[in-house]
Amino acid sequence: MADWIKDELTLRDDHTWRAKAGCKIFVADRGALRLDYPETWVVIPSENSINFHDRQPPDDDIHMEVSIMRLPPIDWAGLPLRDLIPSAVHGDERDIQWRGEIQEQRHGEVEIAWLESMFIDRQQGEREARTRLCLARGANIQPIITMEYWPEDRERAVKAWDDALDSLELGMYIEDPTKGHTLH
Repeated sequence: MADWIKDELTLRDDHTWRAKAGCKIFVADRGALRLDYPETWVVIPSENSINFHDRQPPDDDIHMEVSIMRLPPIDWAGLPLRDLIPSAVHGDERDIQWRGEIQEQRHGEVEIAWLESMFIDRQQGEREARTRLCLARGANIQPIITMEYWPEDRERAVKAWDDALDSLELGMYIEDPTKGHTLH
């Protein structure tokens, strides 16, 4: 079982942390992963991941989940993330109706590939739902980010997704979390 420790620290006056307007910053393992998420969302750790909910479950409409894998220090250039997406979604037992095109982006050294799908949620009375799966890679860190939402919540979900991916940093370890990044 993973041990999660939530610390809320008082930032120094000269700190360098910056989140997008309306967001908070989530940092895992002193900087192995950093991303922005909506400031009103609820953060709940589970055994192997961190869950972000737009409201306290079970009343949530949007759920994003993040887990981190550490990779061996080799050159991963020959294995594009887009080639890993089909394996990552293989075996999904939900009633998948369609899958979109794999999207790719890059932020500095961070590679990102993701896919959106539509499924029928049988537990919610045959209700249509959306799911997204993202693999990212940088600094020998590979997070898996997933999100599920209802079509009527698309605008809020897409903004949260875009903010998270646009702000994603990997392997930016922080010596003093009350200060943020420092250049030496």
